[in-house]
Amino acid sequence: MKIGLGLYCSQLTTDHFRFARQAGATDIVAHLVDYRSEFPKLVRNASGTGYVWPRSQMASTKHLWTEEELRDLKAAIEAEGLRLAAVENFDPCHWHDVLLDGPRKREQLEDLKTMIHRVGKVGIPIIGYDFSVAGVWGHVVGPFARAGAESVAFLGPDGPPETPIPSGQVWNMTYDADAPPGTVGTVTSDQLWQRLADFLNAVLPVAEEAGVRLAAHPDDPPMPTIRGTARLVYQPHHYRRLLAINASPASALEFCMGPIQEMTDGSLYETLHEFSAQGRIGYVHLRNIVGKVPRYHEVFIDEGDIDVIRALRILHKNGYDGVLIPDHTPQMCCAAPWHAGSAYALGYMRAAIEMIEQGA
Repeated sequence: MKIGLGLYCSQLTTDHFRFARQAGATDIVAHLVDYRSEFPKLVRNASGTGYVWPRSQMASTKHLWTEEELRDLKAAIEAEGLRLAAVENFDPCHWHDVLLDGPRKREQLEDLKTMIHRVGKVGIPIIGYDFSVAGVWGHVVGPFARAGAESVAFLGPDGPPETPIPSGQVWNMTYDADAPPGTVGTVTSDQLWQRLADFLNAVLPVAEEAGVRLAAHPDDPPMPTIRGTARLVYQPHHYRRLLAINASPASALEFCMGPIQEMTDGSLYETLHEFSAQGRIGYVHLRNIVGKVPRYHEVFIDEGDIDVIRALRILHKNGYDGVLIPDHTPQMCCAAPWHAGSAYALGYMRAAIEMIEQGA
């Protein structure tokens, strides 16, 4: 098992690569999407009552990922003694009509094929994706981890109201600032699964030829619907349905332990065993949480409902040799809260994996 670190677009710098290596990571998962302030989150307003929704982020209008840019990024990461294990998420501008079944769907599928081909040509083995219209939504920020460390929570009916998604937006990001008034409307489960099948059947042959695996993230939060739009993998068994769409070995899972533990059905450990034994896991997001939908909060890696050592033993027993990255680490009280939280998680992971691999 390899230890990695996920870095957002603004963090793809030499200093962050060196930090990752100093903290014991060997691999990087890179987000090429410019989320600006990461994913928008609902935060408590100044009075402590109600919530304030930050302005939605503008989706990037930059061109498709080029082979030169991907090569330069890979070379910069390798220059610091690391590997580029995966890139995570397509920009809404790249595939909004694939998600919405809009008029530019065929054109955007061809664009996705082009980028997948380039990723493979450069030698990057995995692209993580989240096939969702609403994206990651509804989290609130607060002192939810040990000793009041800042983390996020999903509060269900006590959280923000589920307003309809405006036209011109997917994934909380605006891809068309001039979209006419209105909303994206209701998206049913059957509609979303059909759109996913169209996507996978179109791009998996290209991915397989390019030597790239497409790894699907579960829904976060794992609710049946969010903001009037259906979700796909909000229970563990839905991963089976996703993999059954197309038998290509290029179809894989981005196994995020947090949302799977938050699901109301099934067992994280049984699900982890099932798909790791099949070799279907592209890479792993490792986080810990307390609770299940519709109410949970994220905590430090060593204090939640997930028995992390048990989960790592399952991966080791099944011969998983991919990357694990800490995910959504709580922010610690110091001058560099993200760095401290990430270093804490990486240190725990490194010690745990070494213990298990040595037979302890």
